[in-house]
This record gives sequence, C-alpha cells and structure tokens, in this order.
Amino acid sequence: MENNTARFEKLLVKNGLKRTAPRLQVLEILSGRDSATSQPYLEQVMGKDADRVTLYRVLQAFEEKGIIHKVLDQQGTANYAICSDGCSAHEHHDEHVHFNCDNCHKIYCLDTVKIPALKVPAGFKVEHLNLIATGICASCSDKIN
Repeated sequence: MENNTARFEKLLVKNGLKRTAPRLQVLEILSGRDSATSQPYLEQVMGKDADRVTLYRVLQAFEEKGIIHKVLDQQGTANYAICSDGCSAHEHHDEHVHFNCDNCHKIYCLDTVKIPALKVPAGFKVEHLNLIATGICASCSDKIN
C-alpha cells in the first residue's frame, strides 16, 4: 500500500500541479480530518510553513481542479473537504448533504445522503447545488446523552 505522500504527489501530477510542500501539507491535513476544514484552521496548523496568500492559492487551485470542494458554515466561513474520486476540473460530484453541528460547529460531508435531482424552469442551468442540514452531530449527541 502506498503512503499518503506518494498518493498525494500522484494526485497533483494528474491534475497538472507542481508538487510543493504547502500543497502536500494541505492534502495531508484535509485527508486526516473527519470534517470540513476552514482556512483559518489550516493557517493555524501550518504556521509559518505557508503564508495566507499561498494557502489561498493552494485552496483555489485544488477547488478548480476538483480535488476539494467548499462549503460555508453558519457564519459564512469557507470550509474545505476532499472531493470524491469522480470529481475533476470540469465536474464536481459533491451533491451530498453537508451537516453543520450546532454544538461543536464542525461541518460533515454526508456522502451517503445524496441531494435529489433538481428540476428548474426552462432557461435555467444549475451550476452548483448545496444542501446544509443543522443539528447535533453523532459525537456531540454521545457526549450530551
């Protein structure tokens, strides 16, 4: 089984991106979390390894290439999660429910809960669809009960 670094390097090459330390570090952080991750959190974890502009460019490139997708939390902060293997620069397949926990404020991708197809009037073209559910996540429910 190949290690994460080798897998991430292949992913970058496949998407025409240079293998840089900040890019590899962002992929490592995002893949190691069970919830979507905000840019401020990434900045905190990465420290001086990447400045804010570099991090912004990494996230923007990853989103454009279909490596990550963005979901906004209840405060409007962008959070990022790794896309499914079927995503590409031309098509994102992140039509699943995102769950915002009111207690811990984490955002979870509920990949198994798909958003049904949306029928829109003639002349309209849906570019992106996002459904956000709010409540208490399983981890917080266990702590509360």
